[in-house]
Amino acid sequence: MTGDKYVLVTGGTGFVASHCLLQLLQKGYQVKTTVRSLNRKQEVLDMLTTGGITSFRNIQFIEADLTSDNNWAEAVKDCAYVLHVASPIHLHLPTHEDEMIRPAVEGTLRVLKAARDAGVKRVVMTSNFGAVGYSHKDPSTLITEDSWTNPNEKGLSAYNKSKVLAERAAWDFIEREGRQLELTVVNPVGIFGPSLSGKLSAGFELLKNVMDGTMKAIPKLELAIVDVRDLADLHIRAMEAPGAKGQRFLALSGGTITLPEIAGLLKARMPEIGAGISSKTLPDWVVRVAALFNAKAKALAPMLGINRKASNAKAKSVLGWQPRSKEEALLASAGSLIKYGAIKTVHKP
Repeated sequence: MTGDKYVLVTGGTGFVASHCLLQLLQKGYQVKTTVRSLNRKQEVLDMLTTGGITSFRNIQFIEADLTSDNNWAEAVKDCAYVLHVASPIHLHLPTHEDEMIRPAVEGTLRVLKAARDAGVKRVVMTSNFGAVGYSHKDPSTLITEDSWTNPNEKGLSAYNKSKVLAERAAWDFIEREGRQLELTVVNPVGIFGPSLSGKLSAGFELLKNVMDGTMKAIPKLELAIVDVRDLADLHIRAMEAPGAKGQRFLALSGGTITLPEIAGLLKARMPEIGAGISSKTLPDWVVRVAALFNAKAKALAPMLGINRKASNAKAKSVLGWQPRSKEEALLASAGSLIKYGAIKTVHKP
């Protein structure tokens, strides 16, 4: 992009946002990014340096928080596009789901209103699979972008409910008062791949528990996976392609893999840590009982039995997207866990 137009990426310290910034800079875009405190600017610069960026003349930082109106007008000023990747941060499970839902919905609307008022052409919003697939009960048909999760679905986590309500609010805003602003939404499944820093995202914690032997037996959890590098690429394709206007795109490598299969993959491909990985599987009913008194089991229980068989055909056909395999994404995450010393026990073969 030439001239004085920018791409804003919200939440620059995040796992996905850092890869979006990296690829935008590599493509020659001028970028802005929001951070909740300018004290965290160096974190972002360090991640970009890890990714190979040597010049920072094309990046600007703005202190802005999704829970406040402050500085959003400055953040979107002179921007042609916004990649709205940030989510409100929760350091503890909320006592009431509204603690998670309200900031997600209000933060999304805050960004959209600022973008509209500044004459931004398009916002690409990161939603998630939880907004698409958690009410899809027929395992014989693939989940597509036409599917929506019912926000009142029994057992739906506050996080996934916040995502579906924030996405619904975004589409409603565009229809009612978006004026010329365009919206495209990306709905990723479980996000893995290489980290640009030692601050590891939630998916890494699950993998870490498998790799370091914390999980004495492995739940039969089925996952769909996307590599963070491909997810960033999909955001940029959704930003650039005229045909992406008003569309949703599921982001997944294709197919599913169970946690015991992941354990087997890591044992086979990474013998230096394989000895610490359990070969035992855990029946679903045991996880559900454990969830009554164990926080980790409580976090896993709602994920059991979810149909995750989804299609990535739309992103491939409309945007020419070609994702890596789920195995490559998982092995890259495992490599980051070792690189940043997050695996406590490294067993020699």
